[in-house]
Amino acid sequence: MKAYEQTLNLLTSLNLKGILRRIDEIVSDAEIRKDSYVSFLNNIFQAEIEERARRRFERNMSAAHFPVIRKIDSFDFGRIKGICKSEAVNLLDCRWIDKNENLLFFGPPGIGKTHLSIAFGVTAVEKGYTVCFERITNLFRLLKTAEIQRTSEYRLRRIMKSNVVIIDEIGYTPIEKREANLFFNILSELYEKSSIIITSNKGFDDWAEMMGDDVMTTALLDRLLHHARIYNLDGESYRLKEKIKDEEV
Repeated sequence: MKAYEQTLNLLTSLNLKGILRRIDEIVSDAEIRKDSYVSFLNNIFQAEIEERARRRFERNMSAAHFPVIRKIDSFDFGRIKGICKSEAVNLLDCRWIDKNENLLFFGPPGIGKTHLSIAFGVTAVEKGYTVCFERITNLFRLLKTAEIQRTSEYRLRRIMKSNVVIIDEIGYTPIEKREANLFFNILSELYEKSSIIITSNKGFDDWAEMMGDDVMTTALLDRLLHHARIYNLDGESYRLKEKIKDEEV
């Protein structure tokens, strides 16, 4: 018992939580199977690797700030045009992230642009990439308060280091001149360093008016559209469909 307790203390001191959590199971299995020393070592190291991967996944999911969790499997491709299920499934391999490609989803409200962006973001986290999700209104708040609020500064640092940055709901609220400049600056810094996913209810033709500066908008779109996959979506509003269904009930 003394040796057992000493082992637990050593594992705790070394912060080997994966081995500590499964040590009884691994030792018992090794005794039953009469594993070699090498097999036993492989099993305890594998337990630690799996535990660290689990904790890293949980940290990255928490840091992503997804408002909800969405998956491609639950998306109804039959009610929209602009992207088919096979195209979406092909994106799940995340090779577009390795190439720093952007995914741009345009279309009216309620057709699932945010659902798709979150689904691809969650898949990216599952595959080991770092992701940050921000609605455009909150991103502006972070950008304007980064110099005076440590939490905003910390979040922006996280965003700038992420493999994928999701910017949701561009165009739903007016954009001030200063906000447009800040947005241009952050996209310029992310250019060819991270993949960007954008959802917007406004097409490119409306962006100059939205940003209030033709020259800056042209430069912004030049960066955003380079290495981009563009999806112009249209179809039945999911939220409207659900509202009608509820009223019928």
